[in-house]
Amino acid sequence: MENRAYALAAGLFTVVLAAALVAAGLWFRRDDVTFAQYVVTTTSSVSGLKTEAPVRYRGVDVGRVEAIRIEPGVSGRIHIRIGVQEDTPITKSTYAQLGYQGVTGLAYVSLNDDGTSSELLKAGGREPPRIDLRPSVFDSGLDLVAAVNELSGRMNDLLNEENRRLVTRVLGGIERASRQTAELAERLEPGAEKLFGEIGALSRKLEERSQAFDRMAASIEEVGVAARSFNDETLPRFNALVEQLNRDTRSLDRVLNALGENPQSFVFGAQRARPGPGEPGFKDGAR
Repeated sequence: MENRAYALAAGLFTVVLAAALVAAGLWFRRDDVTFAQYVVTTTSSVSGLKTEAPVRYRGVDVGRVEAIRIEPGVSGRIHIRIGVQEDTPITKSTYAQLGYQGVTGLAYVSLNDDGTSSELLKAGGREPPRIDLRPSVFDSGLDLVAAVNELSGRMNDLLNEENRRLVTRVLGGIERASRQTAELAERLEPGAEKLFGEIGALSRKLEERSQAFDRMAASIEEVGVAARSFNDETLPRFNALVEQLNRDTRSLDRVLNALGENPQSFVFGAQRARPGPGEPGFKDGAR
């Protein structure tokens, strides 16, 4: 009977001690930090992310992942509810990415800010504010690997047996064309040298013609100067001489007309005109 009572007392003591240790642990682990609720949304894979995973703001632990679920009614969209210390400066330009811890492959949520907005993203409403999850460097690397694999597949399709034969024929054609071009260049070389010589001679002739044209232009300019001198000086004198000749010609015409009407006047002189009425020697019978 004593053994049973002793065993019962020992068991109760062990249970009480364990409960006390658990309570003490919880007491010492408790903190007075208040957490704000946010929701990180994404349509990408969140492999490696678990609840209770760390949330870090620029590398500093500021919270934990509280829940991960698929958004009802929206195909492929994932909700990640996180608790973040209230004094963390979450703004409208804050975004999330997945980071990975060493070689374990365990993921955590990394919060960063691109600085485009300083307005705080306040929590505490009916619905937690949303933060977009952007592709991480790891995701970009996976995309790059996928793109490389796709490119490799396309290259394999491109370099199939038929295309390889086609490329071989094309290269053979290029080689033949190159050889024929070299032969043609050898045949054209003598003619090309002759052509270059003729071009040089033609160039010299053109230069001589150019010099002749220059001399002709100079002569034409001299003729122009002489023409301007003739027009400004000689022509007015010539016009005056012509006018004088016209006047002399008219005088000579009058003299010749007078001789034609009265030739004896050239020998005896011109007859005196009969006196008119009232003049000495006037006679009425002379009418």
